[in-house]
Amino acid sequence: MTTEIKTWELIDGNLKPLSASLVEQNRKETEHLEKWIKTQPEIIGNDIVIIGEQEYTKSGKLDFLGIDKTGNTVIIELKRDMLPREVLAQALDYASDISNWEVEKISEICTKYTGEDLADFLSKKFEDINIGELSINQSQRILLVGFSIEESLNRMIEYLSNKYDLGINAVILNYVKTSNNNELLSRTMIIPEEVSQEKSNRQKFQIPMSDEPGDYSEEELRKKLKDYFTNANYSSNRIKNVLLPALLKKNVLTRKGFKQEFINTGEAPNESQAGYFIALISNQLGHAWKDYLRQIIKYEYPNYEWEKDNFSIRKGYNDFVKKLLDELNKNKDKENK
Repeated sequence: MTTEIKTWELIDGNLKPLSASLVEQNRKETEHLEKWIKTQPEIIGNDIVIIGEQEYTKSGKLDFLGIDKTGNTVIIELKRDMLPREVLAQALDYASDISNWEVEKISEICTKYTGEDLADFLSKKFEDINIGELSINQSQRILLVGFSIEESLNRMIEYLSNKYDLGINAVILNYVKTSNNNELLSRTMIIPEEVSQEKSNRQKFQIPMSDEPGDYSEEELRKKLKDYFTNANYSSNRIKNVLLPALLKKNVLTRKGFKQEFINTGEAPNESQAGYFIALISNQLGHAWKDYLRQIIKYEYPNYEWEKDNFSIRKGYNDFVKKLLDELNKNKDKENK
């Protein structure tokens, strides 16, 4: 049965039906609907954040790529009017490609869109998760967003969800304009949100972690580090501007001393915020594919098996790190002129 939402306005004790559409009000998908979802992603789900838009897949560009609290990727397709049945095949095609994406690719997309590494971004958005235990792209969810839905598509969504436990849903929005020209937006979902979430909890990939250092030549190592620090996110900037300069001055930097460096440099207002920044940096240092960071930075686990401490520059790399920082800072000065 086709979902329909009706709204009435109470005026002088009488109900007046309200109806409008984005098309009628000259609202456009790209200029309005997409903006609303980017700024208020809870419109489409309480556990979803947007990490990319207009990303290319093997079958075309999807509108938005999201990720939920359990690490599932979320394929989001928008229509500013009715959702046709054809949009389902399109979204499934996108999902079939995205299911093969590695964590590194998803993290690159997140950095390009948000300016932050995937682990940093998710840690900030979902404060109650342990990023080291989070599974990424374990499964894919499909969200189709529109203002009405074809009956056949409604049936297919319910069938795929109920019979095959596919994480698929349609978000039906209702846009109205009141007599006072106030604009209201409400939503309903074909499948209850908590049911849709439960269907997407199969394990696939975890963020791979490691303590093994890299073994690159100096030329390869310099290139990887320059790429990492040039495509800067918050944590990479903090490694470059706080951790490495401090390690050049001290043989060993304890976690407590690291917190103090953040405060002394003005990068953090207090120890609590500094501790949060260190936790994010620790995640960066532990990512398996960032072994080039561990090739120059050493750490230990003196207190807890999960807490990095006693940071230092590996033997023989002090001059290499100093020259690299000098080069990066000179390049930055040239860009600022």
